[in-house]
Amino acid sequence: MLGRLAAKRLLEIRQVFRQPPSQASRSFSTALNYHLDSPDNKPDLPWEFSEANKSKVKEILSYYPSNYKQSAVIPLLDLAQQQQGGWLPVSAMNAVAKVIEVAPIRVYEVATFYSMFNRAKVGKYHLLVCGTTPCMIRGSRDIESALLDHLGVKRGEVTKDGLFSVGEMECMGCCVNAPMITVADYSNGSEGYTYNYFEDVTPEKVVEIVEKLRKGEKPPHGTQNPKRIKCGPEGGNKTLLGEPKPPQFRDLDAC
Repeated sequence: MLGRLAAKRLLEIRQVFRQPPSQASRSFSTALNYHLDSPDNKPDLPWEFSEANKSKVKEILSYYPSNYKQSAVIPLLDLAQQQQGGWLPVSAMNAVAKVIEVAPIRVYEVATFYSMFNRAKVGKYHLLVCGTTPCMIRGSRDIESALLDHLGVKRGEVTKDGLFSVGEMECMGCCVNAPMITVADYSNGSEGYTYNYFEDVTPEKVVEIVEKLRKGEKPPHGTQNPKRIKCGPEGGNKTLLGEPKPPQFRDLDAC
């Protein structure tokens, strides 16, 4: 089975490289790996942190020595992305560069390296499907297909109502609960931003989650398997049922 999955993935990669460069780059990322000016994303557009977020900027900077402001680049970019509704225009990156007093290219280097930063618009609910081996074996491709078919979009596209977009992320660290998705909720700006894991999902369950989000509901996150508690086995623990014994120590009084 693993051999067939690996062969299928290899075929997908070969097909990507046969595509025109612009299409191939989108197949490997939810964001462009280069910048193109557009009416709503160009350097001369004004951008600054909101008054509420300016106090957060001061708090973030206070965690670092004054001569190491550049160390705050990741949390500041994350805050800017939350304020912008899930993506980073180049003017927001320039604003962060100004705050930490570095050349803009230093911020661009970070924003283009980490997949957590979106440099193209995403939906208010950005759905990320884990595509690493454990989740793939457990059906992550079916999960992604169910989302794309239900929403009528391709990976990296936003639904016409602006509510949803679907991307792929590598290992999210919950392999024992595979397959899983993450929902980045930008519907309420940086004040109401949440980033939640939904684990042990099925194609039917992710569609159900989408419809609850569409209605403004907050579906319970974590494992979606009612027979499990967090990352425990179905039906409860089979081992380590009693209290652990204390570690052995020398009797110091007898020494």
